[in-house]
Amino acid sequence: MKIFIATILVAFATAITLTAQCPLKKGEYQFNAGLGFSSTGIPVYAGVDFGVFADITAGLEASFRSYTENIYGVHYTSNVFGIAGNGNYHFNTILEIPKKWDFYAGISLGYYSWSLPSDYTGTNSSGIGLGAQIGGRYFFNNKFGINLEFGGGSSFSGGKLGITYTLNK
Repeated sequence: MKIFIATILVAFATAITLTAQCPLKKGEYQFNAGLGFSSTGIPVYAGVDFGVFADITAGLEASFRSYTENIYGVHYTSNVFGIAGNGNYHFNTILEIPKKWDFYAGISLGYYSWSLPSDYTGTNSSGIGLGAQIGGRYFFNNKFGINLEFGGGSSFSGGKLGITYTLNK
């Protein structure tokens, strides 16, 4: 079923010619926002990416999630706020990917602050997170698209799904 859906998406994308240009050119920037996948709560995120060199972007991102966990019959509610920086290499040029698509991979480094009850007995705590990600975007026009990213080692241990709005194009 996954292969069927992927085939339909690729056929649809190939059939439509759009004017979006990915990745960002030097000096351009884009906003991203959406929801994350995590084993503890559903993170909400917002961020911005900047074109720094050909095929290379850098970005900043903030995230928040709240969840409850049960440890030995006691329910603990935790809030997690994160701020992270990332760097990505975009493969569009070397793989000759159509302009409406953006395929990238990179690393991120962030700080995650866990607000925990004073009697918390679990293993979660505030700290620095180093992660790696791989993702892609599909642009419906030259400004607006959707994004999907998978990664680990950060607040989004499973990945993210959201929207992208590009400026300066």
